[in-house]
Amino acid sequence: MMRTPLVSVCMTTYNHAPYLREAIESVLAQQTDFDVELVLGEDCSTDSTRAICEEYVARFPDRVRLVCGEENIGWRANYLRTFEACRRPYGPYCLGDEWCGDPPKLQRQVAWLEAHPDCGMCYTRAESYYQATGRREPDEEHHYTDFEHLARRLTICNCTTVARRELIARYYREIRPVEHPEWLTDDAPMWLWFAACSRVAFLPEFTAVHRRLPQSVSHDTQYRRRIAFCDSLMEISLWFDARYGGGRQRFRLRRKQSSDALWVLSYNGPVREYLARWLRDVRRTPRLMLCPEGAGLLVKKILFRRNPEKQQR
Repeated sequence: MMRTPLVSVCMTTYNHAPYLREAIESVLAQQTDFDVELVLGEDCSTDSTRAICEEYVARFPDRVRLVCGEENIGWRANYLRTFEACRRPYGPYCLGDEWCGDPPKLQRQVAWLEAHPDCGMCYTRAESYYQATGRREPDEEHHYTDFEHLARRLTICNCTTVARRELIARYYREIRPVEHPEWLTDDAPMWLWFAACSRVAFLPEFTAVHRRLPQSVSHDTQYRRRIAFCDSLMEISLWFDARYGGGRQRFRLRRKQSSDALWVLSYNGPVREYLARWLRDVRRTPRLMLCPEGAGLLVKKILFRRNPEKQQR
Protein backbone atom coordinates (compact mmCIF):
# COMPACT_ATOMS: atom_id res chain seq x y z
CA MET A 1 0.00 0.00 0.00
CA MET A 2 1.42 3.38 -1.01
CA ARG A 3 2.04 5.97 1.67
CA THR A 4 0.68 9.49 1.25
CA PRO A 5 2.65 10.76 -1.76
CA LEU A 6 4.89 13.79 -1.47
CA VAL A 7 4.63 14.57 -5.19
CA SER A 8 1.66 14.66 -7.57
CA VAL A 9 2.82 14.70 -11.20
CA CYS A 10 0.23 16.58 -13.27
CA MET A 11 0.17 15.22 -16.84
CA THR A 12 -2.40 16.59 -19.27
CA THR A 13 -2.99 14.77 -22.50
CA TYR A 14 -5.05 15.04 -25.67
CA ASN A 15 -4.49 12.84 -28.73
CA HIS A 16 -1.07 11.76 -27.46
CA ALA A 17 -1.53 8.03 -28.08
CA PRO A 18 1.75 7.54 -30.02
CA TYR A 19 3.80 9.11 -27.21
CA LEU A 20 1.83 8.67 -23.99
CA ARG A 21 3.27 5.33 -22.86
CA GLU A 22 6.80 6.71 -22.96
CA ALA A 23 5.73 9.73 -20.89
CA ILE A 24 3.92 7.62 -18.27
CA GLU A 25 6.70 5.04 -18.00
CA SER A 26 9.28 7.79 -17.44
CA VAL A 27 7.33 9.01 -14.41
CA LEU A 28 6.82 5.52 -13.01
CA ALA A 29 10.57 4.91 -13.39
CA GLN A 30 11.50 7.80 -11.10
CA GLN A 31 13.86 6.76 -8.31
CA THR A 32 12.82 8.45 -5.05
CA ASP A 33 12.78 7.77 -1.32
CA PHE A 34 9.22 9.14 -1.22
CA ASP A 35 6.04 8.08 -3.01
CA VAL A 36 4.94 9.71 -6.24
CA GLU A 37 1.47 9.71 -7.76
CA LEU A 38 0.70 10.43 -11.40
CA VAL A 39 -2.54 12.28 -12.17
CA LEU A 40 -3.57 12.02 -15.82
CA GLY A 41 -5.87 14.68 -17.24
CA GLU A 42 -7.47 13.29 -20.39
CA ASP A 43 -9.65 15.62 -22.48
CA CYS A 44 -11.83 13.37 -24.66
CA SER A 45 -9.20 12.46 -27.22
CA THR A 46 -10.25 11.12 -30.60
CA ASP A 47 -7.54 8.45 -30.60
CA SER A 48 -6.71 5.72 -28.05
CA THR A 49 -5.31 8.11 -25.43
CA ARG A 50 -8.07 7.44 -22.89
CA ALA A 51 -7.75 3.67 -23.28
CA ILE A 52 -4.01 3.95 -22.56
CA CYS A 53 -4.73 6.04 -19.45
CA GLU A 54 -7.28 3.49 -18.22
CA GLU A 55 -4.81 0.68 -18.82
CA TYR A 56 -2.23 2.29 -16.54
CA VAL A 57 -4.83 3.07 -13.87
CA ALA A 58 -5.77 -0.62 -13.87
CA ARG A 59 -2.13 -1.73 -13.71
CA PHE A 60 -1.03 0.77 -11.06
CA PRO A 61 -4.15 1.71 -9.05
CA ASP A 62 -2.08 3.02 -6.12
CA ARG A 63 0.16 5.18 -8.30
CA VAL A 64 -1.91 6.45 -11.24
CA ARG A 65 -5.21 8.34 -11.22
CA LEU A 66 -7.31 9.51 -14.16
CA VAL A 67 -9.25 12.77 -14.34
CA CYS A 68 -11.58 13.15 -17.32
CA GLY A 69 -15.08 14.14 -18.39
CA GLU A 70 -17.71 13.43 -20.99
CA GLU A 71 -16.82 16.32 -23.31
CA ASN A 72 -13.73 18.22 -24.43
CA ILE A 73 -13.11 21.31 -22.28
CA GLY A 74 -9.90 22.65 -23.86
CA TRP A 75 -6.29 22.75 -22.75
CA ARG A 76 -6.58 25.53 -20.17
CA ALA A 77 -9.56 24.06 -18.32
CA ASN A 78 -8.11 20.56 -18.57
CA TYR A 79 -4.92 21.65 -16.84
CA LEU A 80 -6.80 23.42 -14.05
CA ARG A 81 -9.08 20.41 -13.50
CA THR A 82 -6.10 18.08 -13.36
CA PHE A 83 -4.13 20.38 -11.07
CA GLU A 84 -7.06 20.60 -8.64
CA ALA A 85 -6.98 16.80 -8.38
CA CYS A 86 -3.31 16.97 -7.32
CA ARG A 87 -3.29 17.36 -3.55
CA ARG A 88 0.38 16.78 -2.71
CA PRO A 89 2.90 19.48 -1.66
CA TYR A 90 4.96 19.40 -4.86
CA GLY A 91 3.61 19.49 -8.40
CA PRO A 92 5.70 18.74 -11.47
CA TYR A 93 3.90 19.35 -14.75
CA CYS A 94 4.31 17.75 -18.16
CA LEU A 95 2.37 16.97 -21.30
CA GLY A 96 1.58 13.51 -22.56
CA ASP A 97 4.18 13.82 -25.31
CA GLU A 98 7.13 14.77 -23.04
CA TRP A 99 9.18 12.50 -20.86
CA CYS A 100 11.62 12.47 -17.95
CA GLY A 101 15.04 11.40 -19.12
CA ASP A 102 16.67 11.29 -15.69
CA PRO A 103 15.42 8.77 -13.07
CA PRO A 104 16.61 10.87 -10.06
CA LYS A 105 14.92 14.04 -11.41
CA LEU A 106 12.17 14.32 -8.81
CA GLN A 107 14.42 13.23 -5.94
CA ARG A 108 16.96 15.92 -6.78
CA GLN A 109 14.47 18.74 -7.25
CA VAL A 110 12.30 17.97 -4.23
CA ALA A 111 15.44 17.76 -2.07
CA TRP A 112 16.40 21.23 -3.28
CA LEU A 113 12.98 22.67 -2.47
CA GLU A 114 12.93 20.99 0.94
CA ALA A 115 16.33 22.52 1.72
CA HIS A 116 15.33 25.98 0.43
CA PRO A 117 11.86 26.85 1.78
CA ASP A 118 12.06 30.34 0.27
CA CYS A 119 12.23 28.84 -3.22
CA GLY A 120 8.89 28.34 -4.94
CA MET A 121 9.97 26.50 -8.06
CA CYS A 122 13.09 24.96 -9.55
CA TYR A 123 13.78 23.87 -13.09
CA THR A 124 16.56 22.19 -15.04
CA ARG A 125 17.93 21.87 -18.53
CA ALA A 126 16.08 19.90 -21.19
CA GLU A 127 16.71 18.35 -24.56
CA SER A 128 14.50 19.05 -27.55
CA TYR A 129 13.42 16.13 -29.70
CA TYR A 130 12.16 17.08 -33.16
CA GLN A 131 9.53 14.51 -34.06
CA ALA A 132 9.63 15.20 -37.80
CA THR A 133 13.36 14.47 -38.17
CA GLY A 134 14.38 12.60 -35.02
CA ARG A 135 16.99 15.25 -34.28
CA ARG A 136 17.89 15.98 -30.64
CA GLU A 137 19.57 19.09 -29.36
CA PRO A 138 20.21 20.65 -25.96
CA ASP A 139 18.41 23.76 -24.87
CA GLU A 140 20.15 27.11 -24.78
CA GLU A 141 23.20 27.67 -22.61
CA HIS A 142 21.91 30.63 -20.63
CA HIS A 143 19.09 30.13 -18.14
CA TYR A 144 17.52 32.81 -16.01
CA THR A 145 15.81 32.90 -12.64
CA ASP A 146 15.06 36.62 -12.20
CA PHE A 147 11.89 38.34 -13.36
CA GLU A 148 13.49 40.94 -15.64
CA HIS A 149 15.43 38.43 -17.74
CA LEU A 150 12.60 35.89 -17.86
CA ALA A 151 10.17 38.57 -19.04
CA ARG A 152 12.40 39.17 -22.07
CA ARG A 153 13.37 35.55 -22.68
CA LEU A 154 11.62 32.67 -20.98
CA THR A 155 14.14 29.86 -20.58
CA ILE A 156 11.92 27.53 -18.52
CA CYS A 157 10.73 24.29 -20.10
CA ASN A 158 7.54 22.95 -18.47
CA CYS A 159 8.63 19.35 -18.23
CA THR A 160 11.69 20.28 -16.15
CA THR A 161 9.81 22.13 -13.39
CA VAL A 162 8.83 21.18 -9.86
CA ALA A 163 6.80 23.79 -7.94
CA ARG A 164 5.06 24.12 -4.61
CA ARG A 165 1.39 23.33 -4.95
CA GLU A 166 0.20 26.10 -2.63
CA LEU A 167 1.93 28.70 -4.81
CA ILE A 168 0.37 27.35 -8.00
CA ALA A 169 -3.03 27.59 -6.30
CA ARG A 170 -2.22 31.15 -5.23
CA TYR A 171 -1.26 32.02 -8.82
CA TYR A 172 -4.67 30.88 -10.05
CA ARG A 173 -6.46 32.89 -7.36
CA GLU A 174 -4.51 36.08 -8.03
CA ILE A 175 -4.05 36.05 -11.81
CA ARG A 176 -7.16 34.14 -12.97
CA PRO A 177 -5.75 33.26 -16.43
CA VAL A 178 -9.20 32.13 -17.58
CA GLU A 179 -9.97 35.86 -17.83
CA HIS A 180 -7.20 36.25 -20.42
CA PRO A 181 -8.25 34.23 -23.48
CA GLU A 182 -5.77 36.26 -25.54
CA TRP A 183 -2.93 34.47 -23.74
CA LEU A 184 -2.04 31.53 -25.98
CA THR A 185 -0.15 29.70 -23.24
CA ASP A 186 -0.57 29.17 -19.51
CA ASP A 187 3.00 28.28 -18.59
CA ALA A 188 4.64 31.64 -19.40
CA PRO A 189 2.39 33.69 -17.08
CA MET A 190 2.74 31.11 -14.31
CA TRP A 191 6.54 31.12 -14.36
CA LEU A 192 6.69 34.91 -14.60
CA TRP A 193 4.45 35.10 -11.55
CA PHE A 194 6.76 32.70 -9.69
CA ALA A 195 9.77 34.86 -10.57
CA ALA A 196 7.96 38.03 -9.44
CA CYS A 197 6.32 36.69 -6.27
CA SER A 198 8.60 33.89 -5.11
CA ARG A 199 12.09 32.61 -5.93
CA VAL A 200 13.04 30.48 -8.91
CA ALA A 201 16.09 28.21 -8.87
CA PHE A 202 17.92 26.59 -11.78
CA LEU A 203 19.70 23.24 -11.55
CA PRO A 204 22.09 22.62 -14.49
CA GLU A 205 21.39 18.90 -15.03
CA PHE A 206 19.52 17.56 -18.08
CA THR A 207 16.42 15.85 -16.70
CA ALA A 208 13.70 15.86 -19.37
CA VAL A 209 12.99 15.76 -23.09
CA HIS A 210 10.61 18.18 -24.78
CA ARG A 211 9.05 16.74 -27.92
CA ARG A 212 8.63 19.34 -30.65
CA LEU A 213 5.71 18.46 -32.89
CA PRO A 214 5.24 20.31 -36.21
CA GLN A 215 1.60 21.10 -35.40
CA SER A 216 2.16 22.57 -31.92
CA VAL A 217 1.36 26.27 -31.63
CA SER A 218 4.75 27.16 -30.10
CA HIS A 219 6.70 25.52 -32.95
CA ASP A 220 4.34 26.10 -35.85
CA THR A 221 5.89 26.27 -39.31
CA GLN A 222 3.10 28.59 -40.51
CA TYR A 223 4.71 31.96 -40.04
CA ARG A 224 1.60 33.94 -39.13
CA ARG A 225 0.76 31.52 -36.32
CA ARG A 226 4.36 31.71 -35.12
CA ILE A 227 4.15 35.49 -35.01
CA ALA A 228 0.81 35.35 -33.16
CA PHE A 229 2.32 33.06 -30.51
CA CYS A 230 5.41 35.25 -30.08
CA ASP A 231 3.20 38.34 -29.85
CA SER A 232 1.16 36.64 -27.14
CA LEU A 233 4.30 35.84 -25.13
CA MET A 234 5.38 39.47 -25.22
CA GLU A 235 1.89 40.71 -24.32
CA ILE A 236 2.01 38.42 -21.30
CA SER A 237 5.41 39.85 -20.34
CA LEU A 238 4.11 43.40 -20.79
CA TRP A 239 1.12 42.64 -18.55
CA PHE A 240 3.32 41.25 -15.80
CA ASP A 241 5.87 44.04 -16.19
CA ALA A 242 3.12 46.62 -15.69
CA ARG A 243 1.78 44.79 -12.63
CA TYR A 244 4.98 43.65 -10.93
CA GLY A 245 7.81 45.57 -12.57
CA GLY A 246 6.44 49.10 -12.62
CA GLY A 247 6.49 49.11 -16.43
CA ARG A 248 10.26 49.60 -16.44
CA GLN A 249 10.80 47.21 -19.35
CA ARG A 250 7.95 48.39 -21.56
CA PHE A 251 10.11 49.76 -24.37
CA ARG A 252 12.55 46.81 -24.32
CA LEU A 253 9.65 44.36 -24.50
CA ARG A 254 7.93 46.27 -27.32
CA ARG A 255 11.23 46.34 -29.20
CA LYS A 256 11.70 42.59 -28.80
CA GLN A 257 8.11 41.94 -29.82
CA SER A 258 8.59 43.97 -32.99
CA SER A 259 12.03 42.60 -33.89
CA ASP A 260 10.90 38.99 -33.40
CA ALA A 261 7.96 39.52 -35.77
CA LEU A 262 10.06 41.39 -38.33
CA TRP A 263 12.70 38.66 -38.23
CA VAL A 264 10.08 36.05 -39.17
CA LEU A 265 8.63 38.34 -41.84
CA SER A 266 12.08 38.96 -43.31
CA TYR A 267 12.02 35.31 -44.39
CA ASN A 268 8.29 34.88 -45.01
CA GLY A 269 5.49 36.76 -46.71
CA PRO A 270 5.49 39.69 -49.12
CA VAL A 271 7.29 42.98 -48.53
CA ARG A 272 3.98 44.79 -48.03
CA GLU A 273 3.20 42.55 -45.05
CA TYR A 274 6.58 43.39 -43.53
CA LEU A 275 6.01 47.11 -44.05
CA ALA A 276 2.51 46.94 -42.56
CA ARG A 277 3.80 45.29 -39.41
CA TRP A 278 6.71 47.69 -39.05
CA LEU A 279 4.41 50.71 -39.50
CA ARG A 280 1.95 49.33 -36.93
CA ASP A 281 4.71 48.82 -34.39
CA VAL A 282 6.16 52.31 -34.94
CA ARG A 283 2.75 53.95 -34.58
CA ARG A 284 2.30 52.21 -31.25
CA THR A 285 5.87 52.85 -30.07
CA PRO A 286 7.43 55.75 -32.04
CA ARG A 287 10.90 55.19 -30.53
CA LEU A 288 11.15 52.03 -32.61
CA MET A 289 11.85 54.20 -35.65
CA LEU A 290 15.29 54.87 -34.14
CA CYS A 291 16.10 51.14 -33.84
CA PRO A 292 18.21 49.71 -36.68
CA GLU A 293 16.55 46.31 -37.01
CA GLY A 294 13.43 47.57 -38.80
CA ALA A 295 15.27 49.00 -41.81
CA GLY A 296 18.11 46.46 -41.60
CA LEU A 297 15.87 43.41 -41.82
CA LEU A 298 13.89 45.03 -44.65
CA VAL A 299 17.09 45.47 -46.69
CA LYS A 300 18.04 41.84 -46.07
CA LYS A 301 14.57 40.70 -47.10
CA ILE A 302 14.70 42.60 -50.36
CA LEU A 303 18.31 41.92 -51.33
CA PHE A 304 19.37 38.61 -49.81
CA ARG A 305 16.48 36.48 -48.64
CA ARG A 306 14.03 34.38 -50.57
CA ASN A 307 11.01 36.41 -51.56
CA PRO A 308 7.74 34.46 -51.97
CA GLU A 309 6.40 37.18 -54.30
CA LYS A 310 9.21 36.52 -56.79
CA GLN A 311 8.86 32.76 -56.51
CA GLN A 312 5.18 32.90 -57.41
CA ARG A 313 5.77 34.87 -60.62
